[in-house]
Amino acid sequence: MRVRLYGHPFDIDESYLSADPERVRRQIAEYAAGDRREFDLGVTFLDDFRGAVMRAMARVPYGETRTYGELAAEIGSSAVAVGGACGRNPVPVVVPCHRIVAAVSLGGYSATGGVEAKRALLNGEAGQTGLRAWQD
Repeated sequence: MRVRLYGHPFDIDESYLSADPERVRRQIAEYAAGDRREFDLGVTFLDDFRGAVMRAMARVPYGETRTYGELAAEIGSSAVAVGGACGRNPVPVVVPCHRIVAAVSLGGYSATGGVEAKRALLNGEAGQTGLRAWQD
């Protein structure tokens, strides 16, 4: 399924969610409007490294960020491996890979729109929480 947020398209693999497309779209729209900070869509996490990274990303609260290195330390891996797993997240936005940043910059983002899409998501959350906007 493709959804649009802040002018950017995001492809979400519905096979990882236990919710119908209408519910997914509704919750994404609520998130974009600032009315939803957590998704209730029943994400399937695989029992592999990517699943471990996805679980760690899912624990990062709305409006906050963690570095690739912080997630790596949490799960006992390397920042590069975490970055690779973030780039293979099948349910972006729902599992917030955009909240994972480099130590001194935004880092990368594999969704359509790249870093500009990541910046748009982070700035949307910053606007709701009063946190600093991402300009770099």
